[in-house]
Amino acid sequence: MGKRILNRFSAKEVERLKTPGRHSDGGGLYLAIDDNGRRRWVFMYVRRGRRVELGLGGGRDLLLAAARTEATALRAMLASGEDPKAARAKEEVPTFGECADAYVETMQPSWRNPKHAAQWTMTLKTYAKLIRNHPVDEITTQDILDILQPLWKRVPETAKRFRGRIENVLDAAKAKGQRSGENPARWRGHLDQLLPKRQQLTRGHHVALPYEGVPAFMEELRTRTAVAARALEFTILTACRTSEVLGAKWDEIDLEKCVWTIPANRMKAAREHRVPLSQRCLEILQGMQPEGEENQEQDQRQNRARDKKGFVFPSPRAAKPLSTMAMAMLLRRMKSEVTVHGFRSSFRDWASETTGFPHEVCEMALAHTITNKAEAAYRRGDLFEKRRKLMAAWANYCQTRKIVLFRQTARG
Repeated sequence: MGKRILNRFSAKEVERLKTPGRHSDGGGLYLAIDDNGRRRWVFMYVRRGRRVELGLGGGRDLLLAAARTEATALRAMLASGEDPKAARAKEEVPTFGECADAYVETMQPSWRNPKHAAQWTMTLKTYAKLIRNHPVDEITTQDILDILQPLWKRVPETAKRFRGRIENVLDAAKAKGQRSGENPARWRGHLDQLLPKRQQLTRGHHVALPYEGVPAFMEELRTRTAVAARALEFTILTACRTSEVLGAKWDEIDLEKCVWTIPANRMKAAREHRVPLSQRCLEILQGMQPEGEENQEQDQRQNRARDKKGFVFPSPRAAKPLSTMAMAMLLRRMKSEVTVHGFRSSFRDWASETTGFPHEVCEMALAHTITNKAEAAYRRGDLFEKRRKLMAAWANYCQTRKIVLFRQTARG
């Protein structure tokens, strides 16, 4: 019996193959192409009179050389009397769904926001439903395209994040030895050649109100009594982010020292941030305290007794914070086209154009990180007292001046 021919194809010949069927490279290694053009490498051998097929990976993701290396290892197993399929079964290659669930469970402690875990879980279960039961070592580029393409134009931001999550799961599987070859969910140099690039401004800017219109807006806002109105006013006066305000708890606030300390795990930059509280902020906080506080002595007693874990701006369900949509819906009812986040831009423009406060003080008021690494290394303080003066000036501006009608001055 003659010696089997090995390595029949060149890499270019593999690329040119289009005909459906199995194409032998020799030694039991085949490139299988189905009627839809999907390609995968398989290794075939005979065991106890029966033909056995093992999948090695996607034809576009597992290079010819890597497929040959795997086939050589499998032939060596056969020569030593081992059954490659039985050995692989012992290794128990998990499904993509099992890998995804394990990845979320492993990484969840490192995610600061509990919503991240919920978003990862939802997308990897709902949007990845078609591939969850596939062995993780058999996921191909076409599999990824099949689940991404229906989302790519309809919900581009979600699709972008979803693709990245798949890539992470597959990278983790490869690190554990559960798959080999290139990552079929990789963007650069791979999917970026198969999917249209997203427009840079898909999400748009946060629509902001010119600072000249803020006092008139605040005047109308103060006529409203809902918790959302007080939360929005507090958000504007502190120039904080929505999540920081809605997540505020009473144990973070020191009414005597007029400071609100946001812990690092709730900050975008993962660093503790102290917020100076203006007189109007204190009035808002006092108004959010439990009813029945009739005098200062009683206030002190109730302050000590207050649940230190309670939210400052609670939802009707007292154990939860106000909904993230509450302030946005309030703006809609006020017939305003601006966004909550846009008020941070209003504050920054006001500070730059009408005050003499230094750039770093204004940036620190917004809890922005210092991009200059050398400057960041030397800066130790948080310029708190300077920021206190800045925020007091902002609060005074918001309360005392009445200029243009805010509905007519929204800008993108």
